[in-house]
Amino acid sequence: MKQSKLKVLILGAVAVLATASCDKKNDNKKEEVVEAANIEYSSKNANSWHNYMNNAASLLKSDATSLYESWATSYNDGDAFASTFKSHKATYTSALNCVEQILEGCCDIASEVGTAKIGDPYDLYQSGKTTEALYAVESWYSWHSRDDYTNNIYSIRNSYYGTRDGKVAENSLYNLISGKNAELHKKVVDAISGAADAIQAIPQPFRNNINSTESSNAMDACAELDAVLAELESYIQNEASINTDEVLDPIVTNYVDAVVLPTYSDLQQKATALQAAVTALNNDRTSANFSKACNAWLEAREPWEMSEAFLFGPVDELGLDPNMDSWPLDQEAIVKILESGNFNEMNWSDGDSDEAIEAAQSVRGFHTLEFLLFKDGLPRTVE
Repeated sequence: MKQSKLKVLILGAVAVLATASCDKKNDNKKEEVVEAANIEYSSKNANSWHNYMNNAASLLKSDATSLYESWATSYNDGDAFASTFKSHKATYTSALNCVEQILEGCCDIASEVGTAKIGDPYDLYQSGKTTEALYAVESWYSWHSRDDYTNNIYSIRNSYYGTRDGKVAENSLYNLISGKNAELHKKVVDAISGAADAIQAIPQPFRNNINSTESSNAMDACAELDAVLAELESYIQNEASINTDEVLDPIVTNYVDAVVLPTYSDLQQKATALQAAVTALNNDRTSANFSKACNAWLEAREPWEMSEAFLFGPVDELGLDPNMDSWPLDQEAIVKILESGNFNEMNWSDGDSDEAIEAAQSVRGFHTLEFLLFKDGLPRTVE
């Protein structure tokens, strides 16, 4: 998840929104903000709504395709990033550098889940800013937050186990560390499962249980996982018998071929299926097809969330992470696009200002589609 620099501004806006939602006085400005957050799909806005979804789904498919192709075929008109990483060229000068990158990615997402995805809403709620806390919850439109966060932890599991299904690959950090340092290995495995279990223990939906004991426990479990992963990285760096290309190269190769590439391939395929479902909904505007498109969104969401332990390389350098997963959204800007039909506001180019790029990224991607497809955890319906 890319945390936009507009976060403070947007959270301030939703504080106004909450006031307006609870106290509908004759204040035109407040009424406009209420409409932005609580806008409903209707026969009057249906054409614009579907055009928006079509554009968002097409951009998401394009970004997912660019991401996969950058890893699998060609990156910056050169070798595939997968080949560059496995042969540790350029930025990565050794297999140890690659493993350090793998573990740093795991640490980053463990920390983000605990301190930002769960921690930011929790801290806002604890400080009395309950409305801001509600709107700070990622994926609250679909009520899919808890599963998103669990899949983030599974991205760490997959990186360590060397597979995507919880089994153990022969050439994996799991096998290496279990044979060299059984105590540390157990700490890693227990911390991964502990964080996933703690997140799943939060009562559903997370948005309605921000201030729960289970949320606090999940934050603690993510912090423990982050600390154990840092310990693992330090151990590998300082253990001369294992931090060689001979030992680590097979692990790096398996990580790329069995984890990263299949995850991004899955994302591309499911983003393509999502676009098809959105197109089908446009062609036959029924509640049943809204539900099918929502299911396609949930299916595409899974491989993305299970890729967040490896947010390095093309996904970062090409701006694909914020393109696909900026949070929070600028709801007012989304509604303005619905009303104007100016879908060019979703696009940006190299050379645009940071502000222009962030504005475009905050009105596209998974969460914009989520906003247009879901309402209070359920598919939107046709009148």
